[in-house]
Amino acid sequence: MPKHDGGARRAGRALERQLEYQRAKSRHARGREGEFVEAMRRRSARVRGVLEGVRPLAAGARVLEVGSGAHGLVFYFGAERAVGCDPLAAHYAELFPAWQRRVRTLAARGEELPFADASFDVALCDNVVDHAEGPARIVSELARVLAPGGLLYFTVNVHHPVYGLAASLHSAWNAAGLRFEIGPFADHTVHLTLGGARALFEGQPLRLLTERDNIAESKQHARRRPPRHAGDRLKRLFFKNALYEVVAERL
Repeated sequence: MPKHDGGARRAGRALERQLEYQRAKSRHARGREGEFVEAMRRRSARVRGVLEGVRPLAAGARVLEVGSGAHGLVFYFGAERAVGCDPLAAHYAELFPAWQRRVRTLAARGEELPFADASFDVALCDNVVDHAEGPARIVSELARVLAPGGLLYFTVNVHHPVYGLAASLHSAWNAAGLRFEIGPFADHTVHLTLGGARALFEGQPLRLLTERDNIAESKQHARRRPPRHAGDRLKRLFFKNALYEVVAERL
């Protein structure tokens, strides 16, 4: 079996689980669309503020969000020339029409973007690549479609190395036919360390302008929070779901 088949299988299962989750969420959202819209507006405004803290965005900037998902940044980013890409875009347009139809979306994988080189001035990729088959290929595609001088906003969750080992074991027993899934490992194709996340940018025509993580805050939060289950106790020893955030410029 080719090596990439395992990654493709995990990515497919992660998409299936995400669609199941968002179908349930759409039922929960009925009659409460305003709450979801307000939350998306706040998130989009914060990210736009991060980018404009580096450089003002032109009024006609061409904006792409890779992995726009059900509640992406692009829908309230305030860009007239914007597009979102997600493998489940057609499903999300049906589940969340109140905001999905504000922006053109395409059903496409981040590893194979259907755009010419240098097509966009701004690219957004928010907590996406660890759910996909090829995280490094997505970063390469983001760089390819950005015009020289274009800005990339990128985040991914990073974890203590122990979670990467656990994810590998989870994949191994599922590949061996033992159909026992643990939610966080079934929903992700990889659990990146901070070093692994940084390595995604190695060799890419991108200059990192800002880079931060909240690992220290994640550790403190896990220690203060009363544990609900064994997983929470584990987080007190080994941090999980810390944010790694980058703003980069296309060279």
